[in-house]
Amino acid sequence: MNWLPKYNYILASKSPRRQELIHDLGIDFRVEIREVEENFPAELYREEIPVFLAELKAKPFLGTLYENDLLITADTIVWLDGEVFGKPSDREDAFRILKKLSGKEHQVISGVCLTGMEKQKSFWSVSNVSFRELSDKEIYFYIDEFKPYDKAGAYGIQEWIGYIGITHIEGSFYNVMGLPVQQLYSEIIRF
Repeated sequence: MNWLPKYNYILASKSPRRQELIHDLGIDFRVEIREVEENFPAELYREEIPVFLAELKAKPFLGTLYENDLLITADTIVWLDGEVFGKPSDREDAFRILKKLSGKEHQVISGVCLTGMEKQKSFWSVSNVSFRELSDKEIYFYIDEFKPYDKAGAYGIQEWIGYIGITHIEGSFYNVMGLPVQQLYSEIIRF
């Protein structure tokens, strides 16, 4: 039995991981994409960035939702030493990012925005992730085999690099995959 309210759920995300997680949560949904430029003001800090981007992704839908629609938008960033890491632009950028994460703890922060016809609610989740020291060879192997160009921080925790490189995680594992599903479930019930 599904405990979630009966909305017409719309997921505005191309991410196969987000789609899989929403499906596995037991939500019957459709995917609808409306392109936006994913830019954010430079003065935003940490969790403000993915929340801003999640809300930005909801903007093209405003005024087009029906009474029982519930739109879900999300964005995930990696944060280390005051620097934000989104999706890498190419192989060398992916290497640069993973080299910086190597041997350190960083934060993975997802912002999620729930939008209905008359109200909107945003929230965020933070997970701390520690990598062991990665060799250049391991980093290039991962990039060349798994092509992590659609992933914040240039890695997927559920892929090879997560198996061999992640030594510790504090917080939601699914948040690191791109969607804090337990928190999403609770927020939908409260919405």
